Amino acid sequence: MLVCDDEQQILRALRVILRDAGFEAVPASSAEEALDAAAVSRPDAAIIDLVLPDGDGVEVCRRLREWSQMPVIVLSAVGEEDAKVRALAAGADDYVTKPFGPRELVARLQANLRRIEPAPADAVVSLDGLEVDLAARTVTRGGEEVHLTPTEFDLLRLLVRNRGRLMTHRQLLVSVWGPGYGDDTQVLRAHIANLRRKIEPAEEPRYIRTDPRVGYRFAG
Repeated sequence: MLVCDDEQQILRALRVILRDAGFEAVPASSAEEALDAAAVSRPDAAIIDLVLPDGDGVEVCRRLREWSQMPVIVLSAVGEEDAKVRALAAGADDYVTKPFGPRELVARLQANLRRIEPAPADAVVSLDGLEVDLAARTVTRGGEEVHLTPTEFDLLRLLVRNRGRLMTHRQLLVSVWGPGYGDDTQVLRAHIANLRRKIEPAEEPRYIRTDPRVGYRFAG
């Protein structure tokens, strides 16, 4: 769990609270540290203080949302409605005011983590002869296994989990390859081409649709 707060006492307390709840904390004390830590460690969730020495938690949340759907809880001594609205509008999943109760914070974190767990019915996605097993990381087409590289599967999984929704080039690049690849559309096009060659019928794209100059979507 990424934990960002510029008050060392609170940071230490959060690390203990999370450890006792069975989570490992990745600490940061500034917005820049938080974004760097998130890119490197890819945490399952984040708890971000609203007021930071080099920015605020709202901007951190907004930046994280460019490439990640991890649950983000904004932690703040500011209880005004406007502050909560700003954080939630930037993509925060929850807003907890200080002082907070450790049990409540953990309960809110666990509740948000449950929301992103795929339902059993979504563990295997079938569409017109193509079957993607998200848990087993296997793909079959017409009953025959399709061999994908780990990166190709990660890209396909992201598209499948967001089926029917347009995913921009940047969203796909940053989610699969990391923030440093946000503008490398050639890498994305090459992997999409490989995916299509492996899973699509020869005559026309059936599963992965192109939105010219914007991104891709999985049929859904």
